[in-house]
Amino acid sequence: MSGAEEAEEAPPSPACPICKGAGFVHPRLPSGKPDYSRVIACRCLQKELDEERQTRLKRYSGLELELLRNMTFDNFDWKRVNLPPEQRENLEKVYRLALDFAKSPEGWLVFVGDTGCGKTHLAAAIANYRLQAGKPAKFEVVPDFLDHLRFTFSPESPVSYDQVFEEVKNAPLLILDDFGEQSTTPWAQEKLYQVINYRYNARLATVITTRLTTEEMASPIVSRFFDHQLSIVFNIIAPDYRTDATQKKTTRRGRKGRRS
Repeated sequence: MSGAEEAEEAPPSPACPICKGAGFVHPRLPSGKPDYSRVIACRCLQKELDEERQTRLKRYSGLELELLRNMTFDNFDWKRVNLPPEQRENLEKVYRLALDFAKSPEGWLVFVGDTGCGKTHLAAAIANYRLQAGKPAKFEVVPDFLDHLRFTFSPESPVSYDQVFEEVKNAPLLILDDFGEQSTTPWAQEKLYQVINYRYNARLATVITTRLTTEEMASPIVSRFFDHQLSIVFNIIAPDYRTDATQKKTTRRGRKGRRS
């Protein structure tokens, strides 16, 4: 007998003993009897459904770039030994603040700081934490969001303006990264104001990162950030993480020179 014939004659895999292969079952009433008016997915489909949900959440999240997907709380280094105590304490506080927010997103969290201080890493870590928990999070780099919104007016756009705008405006958790310089045009200011004002009035969980100084935040849009009943504004005072890498390389080179 050939291998093909053996494969054809192999017995079918056993069906699920709960749903008998149907994939759905009737839930139980408090009395213990089946509720024939409803059906729910059987446990045998749960893994597949969970994987499909996770795929949808990842697609929705905006974390397509590998760099953003890899920004987690586990690899955020707040113990930078080369920093003075004040800056290390500042990093630890913002790390704890972001982690607590990720566990239960409520209100607004605004990270203010110079380039490379870790604010985008923490914002992405919040989004990745929520995804791991099977919860939706929408990460948008503000200049890219505005470009995407503009592109919807093109005949080549596969999605409509309303689809893109409403998805961002109504996200259960929205992360707006790099908020600031791109809002100088009247059109950009209007669109960002509509998003910010809607989420402010609806009290939707929001995380914002910005390089703007306090003096540069005097605008109707940014004034929403400073409502102490809704928002926590945290100024990250740590320097650029890349300076650590430069110092480590210099140290290694110096050690090699001493050994030579």
